[in-house]
Amino acid sequence: MEASFKEQFDEAKRLYQTIQPRYAELAGQVAIVTGSGRGIGRGIAFRLAKEGMKVVITGLDAEEVTTTSAILTELGATTLALPGDLSQTGEVDRLFDRTLETFGSLNALVNNAAHLGRVPYFEAGEELLDLQLATNIKNPYMCSYRAAKIMHEAGQGGNIVQISSVAGARAQWPGLPYDLTKAAIDAITRSMGVELAEHGIRVNAVAPGAIRVEKTPAEDAPGTQARIHRIPMKRLGQPLDIAAAVAFLISNEAAYITGHVMYVDGGIVAQLSPRGQDI
Repeated sequence: MEASFKEQFDEAKRLYQTIQPRYAELAGQVAIVTGSGRGIGRGIAFRLAKEGMKVVITGLDAEEVTTTSAILTELGATTLALPGDLSQTGEVDRLFDRTLETFGSLNALVNNAAHLGRVPYFEAGEELLDLQLATNIKNPYMCSYRAAKIMHEAGQGGNIVQISSVAGARAQWPGLPYDLTKAAIDAITRSMGVELAEHGIRVNAVAPGAIRVEKTPAEDAPGTQARIHRIPMKRLGQPLDIAAAVAFLISNEAAYITGHVMYVDGGIVAQLSPRGQDI
């Protein structure tokens, strides 16, 4: 049974109160966070809202988007709910046009929305490939293009953060076509970071490892325990772990960082093999 709004609000309020804002310069700035109705994107939206940013909540599921926006509004944040399918160019234009109409500016874009499907290679047909190319590459590419144009024309710079994955650096089994799309995002991050640096626009990526989200099985489930055992820090990450990295990257504390992929993964990428499973 899905949690009621009150149950969601009570849990969100508890989490919101644990966030300690650290970057005063972000207050009043405007951020778009794609895929922010749930999961990692929702955690990022919460953190940026707690920093005092005006946050645009967007995603495929209209109910999730409006609920997240309503919860943040109840908690005192300024938000705009804009559900939509950003694999469609018209929806990308609507997102940025409405953001400017409402808030008048854009300081940060977080490209979090993604399709996570992975299947064995001989099952990875054209339909799934096309879907992930549209959602995981074209979507953040075109959103970044619109954001960068707005930031450049405003002459004030800005920040773009891509949410990548450890799968951009290490192969999963099965891993396709998802892994190739995240490797592409890492390459886009480096290229955009280099090209946009002279315009005062920094472009970075955060690459999560195993993160606990709404649909993650309970921690005592056998499958979850097996995952935890393979992580050097012996725990799953939380959406707010990723959100903390995003907040840092768009803050003035990260003013000399661009074109960088930051792994927030409990040590997964650094590890050749889990303890007791030598190759």
